[in-house]
Amino acid sequence: MVEQTRPVRKDLVEMVFASGVLEADGENRLTAQTDGFIVSIDFNEGDEIMPGELLAVIDNGQNLANASSARVLSSIAQQNTLPSAPALLQINANVAAAEAKLKLDQLQADRYKRLYAANSVSQLEYENTVLTATTSKAALAALQQQYNSMQITAQQQAVTQRSVANVNTIVKDQNQVRAIIRGRVYEKQKQLGDYVRKGDVIAVVASQKLIYAKLSVDESNMASLKTGQTVIVKLNTNKHKTYKAVLHEILPSFDTGTQSFSVKAYFTDSLDFRIAGTQLEANIVTGKKKNALVIPRNYLSYGDKVTLKDKKVVQVKTGIVSSEWVEILGGINEQDILILDNK
Repeated sequence: MVEQTRPVRKDLVEMVFASGVLEADGENRLTAQTDGFIVSIDFNEGDEIMPGELLAVIDNGQNLANASSARVLSSIAQQNTLPSAPALLQINANVAAAEAKLKLDQLQADRYKRLYAANSVSQLEYENTVLTATTSKAALAALQQQYNSMQITAQQQAVTQRSVANVNTIVKDQNQVRAIIRGRVYEKQKQLGDYVRKGDVIAVVASQKLIYAKLSVDESNMASLKTGQTVIVKLNTNKHKTYKAVLHEILPSFDTGTQSFSVKAYFTDSLDFRIAGTQLEANIVTGKKKNALVIPRNYLSYGDKVTLKDKKVVQVKTGIVSSEWVEILGGINEQDILILDNK
């Protein structure tokens, strides 16, 4: 017997199917900032962590040695800026000797000036003493400039070494892996004794408060999506239970991996299963129509055609399409009898 039906009136809901996973908001990948073996790891999946909390320690002896060496060199450079620094003491002693010599040479020049005025010495002798005093004065000025220059150089070296020490301290501290945000550990990717390289992910941390559904939607359905639409979600862990959510965000980029667009749905129902990565199915409600003229979806053939009881093929105009029903906007009416085309 050939299956047949008539168009009927029903309240119709148009939905877009999407698959996806549960994700936690603000996902953060905690990565190693240096190479080495993990010698301490103090967290497990599901743990709540706080900013600054020490989670793991990486053994990198080079960082420790560099930091220690930099501290020592910084201390030496700082000491070289003090008046008691050996190099500055040496120049300071030379300055004192030059000052004493200048004093004596100046006294000698003054004495010869008086003698020259009394015609007791020759002009040449007098001029020689003036030249000697002038030379001593220039030598003193050069030593004083050398002292100042060495002070500036020592201060510059102290600043440089202090900067190097600070950088190496920061690098040394990178041996310690600390939490950046408050959240929950959703995935632990490394274990005690593992060797890690800079950039390796040690753990995935995210908010423990906000869990949402990240959905993959075929590009052909994107035009009908708008934020605020109702979403019905089924988790793969329990397909007999549904959760209501609302379409919160349509992400602007195309995912080449899944060949689909991604959207976020925030739950309005209380979610009693909160494990990130759980797979799910969802239907996004994109339209509703009361008292619509519909036929079963399997009676609609390719090209929006139906077969009447007399086997006449008629093209119809369709509207909302649900998982079971198709809205008919024109081409047939409630009196027409359709048969199922099994070709």
